[in-house]
Amino acid sequence: MTKTTSENIDATESETTTESALTTARRQLKRAATHVDVDDGVVERLKHPTKVQRVSVPLKRDNGELEVLTGFRAQHDDVRGPYKGGLRYHPEVTADECIGLSMWMTWKCAVMDIPFGGGKGGIAVDPKELSDEEKERLTRRFAEELRDVVGPKQDVPAPDMGTDPQTMAWFMDAYSMQHGETTPGVVTGKPSVIGGSYGREEAPGRSVAIITREAIDYYGWNLDETTVAVQGYGSVGANAARSLDKWGADVVAVSDVNGAILDSEGLDTKSVMGHDERPGMVSGYDAPQRLSNEELLELDVDVLIPAAVGNALTADNADDVQADLIVEGANGPTTFAADSIFEQRDIPVLPDILANAGGVTVSYFEWLQDINRRQWTLDRVNNELESEMLKAWDAVRDEVEAHDVSWRDAAYMVALSRVATAKEERGLWP
Repeated sequence: MTKTTSENIDATESETTTESALTTARRQLKRAATHVDVDDGVVERLKHPTKVQRVSVPLKRDNGELEVLTGFRAQHDDVRGPYKGGLRYHPEVTADECIGLSMWMTWKCAVMDIPFGGGKGGIAVDPKELSDEEKERLTRRFAEELRDVVGPKQDVPAPDMGTDPQTMAWFMDAYSMQHGETTPGVVTGKPSVIGGSYGREEAPGRSVAIITREAIDYYGWNLDETTVAVQGYGSVGANAARSLDKWGADVVAVSDVNGAILDSEGLDTKSVMGHDERPGMVSGYDAPQRLSNEELLELDVDVLIPAAVGNALTADNADDVQADLIVEGANGPTTFAADSIFEQRDIPVLPDILANAGGVTVSYFEWLQDINRRQWTLDRVNNELESEMLKAWDAVRDEVEAHDVSWRDAAYMVALSRVATAKEERGLWP
């Protein structure tokens, strides 16, 4: 595909600083807008969030000391429905990061054609330094600080980095106590016993596997002969790897925060416990070869799935990647410059807003179940997820074939067209 000179320059420059999620998201929006007939005013509006909440969250530590932490909730766009997106507990949470991630959530929901907009939030804290009691107190106070801006019809948080179903249970309970009635629909990703959906935790990894399988078929490869490397063997990576392994692919390498393991004959993904299941199990597993996370990214495999953190693939390592196909499991694992390099090298990249959208899709299912007070079976959840992922795949594939664009551009074209049409139909409030 032909790219502009500026994009070629971006692709060859070495990145000396980490590219923020907001910078990447705005660059991707700008590029997508060149492929879609959308009013410039709509694009300008979509560069900015509707609002960003910044709150102080006091936390009484177990030793009696008081610490004041900073929390955020970015609400990007709700033209198609309530804001939707995770809450993360991580030391590097910032307003800009939340804005960028909330933009991706807007596109993700639109690609899946579900009636949500994009939101994202979190607290700048290291969850590993919190006791369970401290994490509960922090979550309940955060729910209090956000009580006026979240709700089943307004903004629906979910788990993210450093949070889990238990965190969502605390948040839901605090919100329910504040409003005097049990309100399970205020969050998704809860335990199933209090309104959570079966299959929600596995959904992002399952959708990554589904999109990987469809891409392998699209390029005419044999799944049984396909080798896969997964960076980040957590909830997303482990579930993606196990599904692909079950369907016949050879998962030859996986990693956690401490390092990677390699078995060219294929790993037993069921016996390798995920980082969320047993921290340290991956790097401590008895495998033929041990690697660094960086070395895993450069393995000669058919499919690379970066499922750990953002900015894993940059201009500094993109030329060393030997995979024939990249499927993004994490949010924003590929910088704009790295993306351009992969495009020049004819390495397809299946974007996060399509590949890992199973999470928000099953969150939508959970929201529906909460509203109707009727729980679905796991089989129904998985069947519905498969159906929705294939519809989204077909819509994106059609754009790829009709306009000869990258997979990322095609996904943005689908999303931007849907969001822009909704804005045009609703108009602008004076």
